[in-house]
Amino acid sequence: MNKDLVAIFEYLEREKGVKREVVIAAIEESLHAAARKSVEGLGNVSVQINPKTGDIEVYAEKEIVEEVTEPTEEISLVHARELDPDCEIGQVIDVAVTPKNFGRIAAQTARQIISQKLRSAERDVIYEEYRHRVNEIVSGSVKRFARGANLVVDLGKVEALLPARNYPKTEHYHIGDKILALLLEVQDLENGGAEVILTRSHTEFVRQLLIQEVPEISDGIVTVEKIVREPGYRTKLLVRSSDFKVDPVGACVGIRGTRVKNIVRELNNEKIDIIPYADDPVELLQNTLSPIEIRKIRVNDEDGVISIVVNDDDFATVIGKKGMNARLTGQMIGFALEAQKMSDYGKLMAIQQGQLVASEDASLDLPLELGGINTLIVQNLVHAGFDTPRRLLSSSAEELARVPGISVEMAYNILEHASKQRT
Repeated sequence: MNKDLVAIFEYLEREKGVKREVVIAAIEESLHAAARKSVEGLGNVSVQINPKTGDIEVYAEKEIVEEVTEPTEEISLVHARELDPDCEIGQVIDVAVTPKNFGRIAAQTARQIISQKLRSAERDVIYEEYRHRVNEIVSGSVKRFARGANLVVDLGKVEALLPARNYPKTEHYHIGDKILALLLEVQDLENGGAEVILTRSHTEFVRQLLIQEVPEISDGIVTVEKIVREPGYRTKLLVRSSDFKVDPVGACVGIRGTRVKNIVRELNNEKIDIIPYADDPVELLQNTLSPIEIRKIRVNDEDGVISIVVNDDDFATVIGKKGMNARLTGQMIGFALEAQKMSDYGKLMAIQQGQLVASEDASLDLPLELGGINTLIVQNLVHAGFDTPRRLLSSSAEELARVPGISVEMAYNILEHASKQRT
């Protein structure tokens, strides 16, 4: 054990930065209780470890007397001078009382203490090196798999954990692969150690990649206001500029798309949408869906829902695969997004109009009045023969669009307005 102990002392000092005297003091303290039990009847017992040889000795304090009457507390002058030739009667001297079986106890205790010191040393290294680097991007290599698809990543001085939930399902790794990840947190363990936790699925990972690629963000000219993400599939970035001369979208995209391409490559071809900031949720929605044209829009602040109507050809793009694009767009604008095809909207309008026209409501045959609609538009409708609500509601948007000054979109608004007046 002695040679092994010295080798461990040297390893802890050289590799882990734990001073030899710190380990020795910890082992001596832990062995003290064991020594008191092993050497019965003795009073002041101490344990000493030779830092050079690793030898472990148990000592008891004994008073030097002429004639011994209490062997556990006294030592004769003759025997005492064998230990210290200059000692005198009345003095106290340390006498070696190491039990025969104490080596086994000492070895077991020493291993436990050294194991604790190793964990403590590694934790201290982790805290010193990585605690202040939370939200920084670090690089390493995949060392092994732990508990399924969790990755153990070698960062150099320590090993970090990249849990399966913290990287996209679309990504697959092999032992030895180089990897970039965000340092998410330093987590304390039950055994007294610490563990570095990494992530590649967090939105902050995308932000830090942007900071590396876009100097205008580091300089504070361009800010990333919001990031929403379906890791492995799509990310939407909301950006704004404090300098009207700097286009925030263009700065993030880079010349010929070089900046955003580097990020897309690191994210394994995840789609990235970069959107200019707007305070108004409707304007922000239009920016998010651009260049898709929103034909109709309704905002329900109370329920937190924005309903839109788009051309049939654009509907699939607005919704996205498994509703992903609509979901991310809703998260970006802070409203739940409901989308409808123009054809479905037209059919629903036609049904509502048909029900109204078929009713016996006499007010439908009165002269046409549309509060909130431009008077000139109303006059043009009357002149074209749509002079009562019933005749107006009996027509289609396409028919109304033939009236001068009325577009198809305006026609839908007029019909919807007229329907609401009667319901």
